[in-house]
Amino acid sequence: MTVASFKILALSFPDTIENPHFDRTVFKIKNKKIFASLHVESKTVNFKFSPVDQSVFCDFNKDAVYAVPNKWGKQGWTTFELKKLPKAFIVDALQTAYKEALKSKTSK
Repeated sequence: MTVASFKILALSFPDTIENPHFDRTVFKIKNKKIFASLHVESKTVNFKFSPVDQSVFCDFNKDAVYAVPNKWGKQGWTTFELKKLPKAFIVDALQTAYKEALKSKTSK
């Protein structure tokens, strides 16, 4: 999946907005928390999952899907290398992260 394709797909979810965030582009549901962050240069996406979902996704391909290596990873943030994964798998991850964000409280 390309970076451009990912952006189009992420923005196709209801009430999703795109914002710059440091060296990334983040996707969040309006008045909710961020569910994905895209790093254009490395062609990677970080998704926010529950611990169970993070474990399931990481088991698919440990070379291309892995917990962010710091406290964020322990909170469910998981890196996906876009070029190494099938589109259907990335779509599934995006849907899962989006649904998890829907459960979150409104952002401040």
